[in-house]
Amino acid sequence: MYTKRNYGFWMTFKWSKTPFFVGLIYSTLIGSIQYYGYNISLPWQPVSIIGIAVAFYLGFKNNSSYDRLWEARKIWGAIVNDSRSFGAATISFVQGENETAIQKELIYRHIAWLTALRHQLRLRKEWEHKEQVVKGKYFLIVSEDYHNKLNTELGQLIPQEEIDIYDRKANTATQILATQTRRFQELKDQNYFDSFRHMELYKLTRAFYDGQGKSERIKNFPFPRQYASTALWLNVAFCVFLPFAMLDFFPTIEIWLLCLCPLMSALLIWIYFLMEKIGDYSENPFEGSFNDVPITSIARAIEIDLREMIDETDVPAPVLSENGFLL
Repeated sequence: MYTKRNYGFWMTFKWSKTPFFVGLIYSTLIGSIQYYGYNISLPWQPVSIIGIAVAFYLGFKNNSSYDRLWEARKIWGAIVNDSRSFGAATISFVQGENETAIQKELIYRHIAWLTALRHQLRLRKEWEHKEQVVKGKYFLIVSEDYHNKLNTELGQLIPQEEIDIYDRKANTATQILATQTRRFQELKDQNYFDSFRHMELYKLTRAFYDGQGKSERIKNFPFPRQYASTALWLNVAFCVFLPFAMLDFFPTIEIWLLCLCPLMSALLIWIYFLMEKIGDYSENPFEGSFNDVPITSIARAIEIDLREMIDETDVPAPVLSENGFLL
């Protein structure tokens, strides 16, 4: 997530400059042919109608992409609220011998679930972008060493024997919650809390499963490729015809107008492809790019709240933005 008030113009341009320069070269070539006496212009009106249709379609795509992004943020907002409720319930419900150690165990296992879910959502899918981390520019923090990094973080929260069990499972986050529910039953059988409080803890666990499932739905089901591909190719088709129509818009062979024509064409091409690219980079809110939901920061904020609930003082610092980017 970008945290500064606005993206700078040059920052935006560097990110999306390729369509501008390709459009400028292409438009200059078309203008040169016109200048040397070959009338290749096309009527502006039909091409402008295509442009309007493409703009409407890009608007549809961007709205749909934004819906995915905002839904992901709402899901993690719910996880924040439910996690705080879980922390409060744990320290209130669990009463008995060694209650402090048990409260810590349950809260640490919940933090382990957040850690596992966060790592799983960062794993790259084949339809997501493939850029690597470039410090100070565009972040993609997908790790090639996923299991080792995950197990290192989990090792600070839960016993190694639990981690060894999860290594044999397909979905670590799911199995951590399953372990948590079994632990609730054990504590209930040992009279650390009654049946009513047991059910309240189970309801919170079910809410966590809901949040995980909703996140995985967005992660594992891409924005339909037929809609995304159609937006791209309609954009290409319009931009191919645009320089020819611009020649009709400037019906003269004066050199200064023929120099202005490629610049205007390149500018319009850049604007249309910029709109398409914004939607493209909003489709996948968990891939770790500069416009995604900052689940690392959110998970750390939850961890701080939960550790402070059990009166720990050695809590990790909040995740801060780096060069305007918050992960």
